[in-house]
Amino acid sequence: MKVSELAKAADVTAETVRHYTREGLLTPRRHPDNGYQLYGQQDLSRLRFIQRARTLGFSVREIGEILDHADHGDSPCPLVRDMLAARLPEVRAKIARLEELSARMQQALDNWADMPDGTPDGHSLCQLIESFPQPLDARRGDRHE
Repeated sequence: MKVSELAKAADVTAETVRHYTREGLLTPRRHPDNGYQLYGQQDLSRLRFIQRARTLGFSVREIGEILDHADHGDSPCPLVRDMLAARLPEVRAKIARLEELSARMQQALDNWADMPDGTPDGHSLCQLIESFPQPLDARRGDRHE
């Protein structure tokens, strides 16, 4: 299969196939006459595996590690479990932070519902934001996430 054929079979874009090829996750052979990259059924299986791994939050680098284990005949399953177990608390913490942000945003919209729009006057940039109480944890300095 050529790039476009593999992409169609896996329901991804040709650029996705090219990206995973550049990253070394797919290893096509070259057509001897024209140099086209040719993919086989194993590449389609790998591409589908990559798609499933991505839906579980694995990075391209992590998928490369998983495939490397499998390519060397080692079971990647313990690695996969460890990676997910390590990531899950991070994801849960991020969800909690996003839920807090969502609640603050909703509170702001509720507070601002009846406030008029203001014009910057040299003392005020946007009275909506300036009227909103600053959370205690934000007073300690900017948190860049």
